[in-house]
Amino acid sequence: MEITPGLRRSAPPEPLPEADEVLVGRIRDEILGHGPITFARFMELALYDPEHGYYRAVEARPGRAGDFLTAPETHPVFGRVLAGVLDEMWRVLERPDPFTLREYGAGSGTLALAILDGLRADGSALLEALRYEPVEIGERRRDEVATRLAEAGFVDRLAIDEAAAGAGAGPGRRLSGCIVANEFLDALPVHRFEWHAGELRELYVDWRDGRFVDLAGRPSTPALAERLAAKGVELAEGQRGEICLTLDAWVAEVAATLERGFVLVIDYGHPAAELYGPARREGTLRAYIRHRVGADPYAHVGRQDLTAHVDITAVQRATERAGLDTLGVTTQAEF
Repeated sequence: MEITPGLRRSAPPEPLPEADEVLVGRIRDEILGHGPITFARFMELALYDPEHGYYRAVEARPGRAGDFLTAPETHPVFGRVLAGVLDEMWRVLERPDPFTLREYGAGSGTLALAILDGLRADGSALLEALRYEPVEIGERRRDEVATRLAEAGFVDRLAIDEAAAGAGAGPGRRLSGCIVANEFLDALPVHRFEWHAGELRELYVDWRDGRFVDLAGRPSTPALAERLAAKGVELAEGQRGEICLTLDAWVAEVAATLERGFVLVIDYGHPAAELYGPARREGTLRAYIRHRVGADPYAHVGRQDLTAHVDITAVQRATERAGLDTLGVTTQAEF
């Protein structure tokens, strides 16, 4: 008897959701009422609008059912590795109690659960001293973290500092421990620019013919040119890129919060010379939706994530100004 293997037919791609028309209307009305806006303002509204922003939605964002995967959603081994690192940090600090783990962009608590499971599996004494503080926009997401930790038997490890619970809400009280930002900085709003005829031009967002479009103009702030000049960046004709100016304020907030301890930043990023080098003439801005990557930030507004790679040089300089010491920079694979 001969058996002929059948063909597995892949399901047609799931249709992508339309833009949030209410959010589109809000951004459009701001442009029509006050003129073109910076891309940083557009990104702020698209991701963080209090009612319709991407990160305010009820639907899953990270995760297999959402739009993208981060390392914690891929496998719990990532959190297990961090558990060992945190245990070492705790011992270096001479075992403070409490040892606060404050996580920016905590999401649904996947990373926290993996860390706590790792500490429990390793029999680490840190588990009893650890105080976990999620920093997330919206009370609903913080409630979700609390529920998941309670179901896993870790409800007594959760302690939310109300002053610091919402991202950007201020530093809250000073702490001893570790501040973690896993794929958080790449979603901070960025200004977009292009180099044209020997001049730096900022790319604004305008509304024309029923859609959002780029509009080149004079930079909205001299800080953009200053950021590039300080690093000796030389741009090619027509080159585009992104600059995150809110990075400095975030680092200052974190430094003001930390009494004794460490800051661990995990993200897509490059030193300035590489980030603004010839290999990235079109910049690094990307859109993510249903595990697909796109280059159009004006599609699916409010329904897709927007990210840009992090300027590692800018992070290091901001931490130095804030009084923090850089202990090391490495790749995730080496880590």
